[in-house]
Amino acid sequence: MNIENTQSQMRKGVLEYCILSIIKRGEAYPGDIIDEMRSAGMQLLEGTLYPLLNRLKNSEILTYRWVESTSGPPRKYFRLTDKGVQFHSLLESTWNELSTGVETVVRNMNEESETIYHNI
Repeated sequence: MNIENTQSQMRKGVLEYCILSIIKRGEAYPGDIIDEMRSAGMQLLEGTLYPLLNRLKNSEILTYRWVESTSGPPRKYFRLTDKGVQFHSLLESTWNELSTGVETVVRNMNEESETIYHNI
């Protein structure tokens, strides 16, 4: 089994939720999204982000506006649409259920391991 592949799949599973959570706080420029993800310890490449943003835009989850930049070409700033706010809310509920379930399973496993260890 390839651990790198499994780790990559786990990251991809939460990537969309994290990106939408960043954008939900306010309009976001892709470079700022990448910086925030990296500062949180999550690697995100432009080659991953831009196709995801385009897919979300095409699905009417996101919209964008162009903003002139003093240091280069105009920048695209993304924001959630009303549909995007609803979509994020559903992802948030799913994440809360999933993270609670995972924490419970891991905690129960650790408690069981401690009980077995103490009984030896």
